[in-house]
This record gives sequence, C-alpha cells and structure tokens, in this order.
Amino acid sequence: MRNKKTVWAAAFAAAAALTLSACGGESSAGSPVADVSTQAKTQAATVLDQPFTKPDLVLTDTHGKTYDLRKETKGKPTLIYFGYTNCPDVCPLTMSNIALAKRALPEADQDKLQVVFVTTDPERDTPESLGSWLKAQDPGFTGLTGDFPAIQAGARQIGIGIDAPKKEKDGTVVSMHGSQVIAFSPKTDQGYVLYSEDTTADDYTKDLPALIEGKNP
Repeated sequence: MRNKKTVWAAAFAAAAALTLSACGGESSAGSPVADVSTQAKTQAATVLDQPFTKPDLVLTDTHGKTYDLRKETKGKPTLIYFGYTNCPDVCPLTMSNIALAKRALPEADQDKLQVVFVTTDPERDTPESLGSWLKAQDPGFTGLTGDFPAIQAGARQIGIGIDAPKKEKDGTVVSMHGSQVIAFSPKTDQGYVLYSEDTTADDYTKDLPALIEGKNP
C-alpha cells in the first residue's frame, strides 16, 4: 500500500530533489528549479500530481542523425536523464543502475523501454564519445547532444536546471545539473514519476514493469 504524504510535505521533498548538483561535488545551496506538487511517494519513486509534458527537443544522436525526442519516443515508456560522460560518480552510477534493471526485464519489455541520456556538456560529449560511453552501459540507450542553449531549455521544460560547464581551479570541468530521472508514460506521453540520484538498481528493477505498462509503481 502506498504511503500517502501531506501535500506540502511531498511537494517539499520533490522540490528538494530538483536542486542543482555537481557530479563529484556537493549539492547546490541555491533555490530549487521547480516546485512540483506530488500525489504520493513510494520507497523510491515520487508520483507527480501534475505531470510534465515531454520536452520539445530536437538534437543529434550518437550516429550523427537528427533526433526528435517527442516523435521518436511517442507512445513508448521512456526514461530521460540529463548528465555528462566525464562525471565521476552520479551519472555513470545512475545509468548503470538503469541498465542492470533493464537487463532483468523480459526481452520484449527491454525492446519497449526507451532510455534517453541528454548531455549537459555538449562541447566535450560529441556523438562519437557519447556513443562509446553509452555502449558500455547498454547498447540500446539513446544519447543526445547539440547546442547547449537548446539542451538547457529542454531540461527546464521538465523542471531540471542546468548550468554551463565550468572549469575549476584544479583544471577539472564540472557540469552542474539536476540529477533526477523522469519516467514518461506510454499511454499519455506525460512525465509522471520522478527518481532521485539515490535510487538503486533494485528500485528500478521493481518499478520498471509497471512503468512500461503506463502504471504507477
């Protein structure tokens, strides 16, 4: 049975999940990117009371071809994540957890599930480098790159904040970005479930079968 929360408490939890974070660093102390009203929170998933519309993003995939996100994923269960390949921790862990959960699905369901990784560091994440990185996670994952302003605008359509990559004093380049995964229903193409960076492979394994059917986990 789902553990119901009061509206204000759930909304606060969701808003906190939408703050910017730096891979390899601490969370930003800035204001949340969006204040999302939520219906309920399960062990891992936050079910949104007001789902997001799928972002209007037309970018370049790892084969160098134009990829229209809405068109290509229409009517398909879709997980969307914004991150970058040079991230030392959160991004590869998130994609690895999803990959492990996907492999636990029946083959037919694996074919249905769309996992889209949109880079927040397009200057370094070329189609070739992004494709190589994702192939090591799961060959079926879709990687997208393009102009940073377009990526940033698309992310904000689903409440995810992104800052342009910045070089630190030690020479490393850090990309500040929201670290949540948003699941889109195959029935409505609406983003109705949110996962934080703390979500485990087991959590995804439990929830994916329901998400693929367009049900709440």
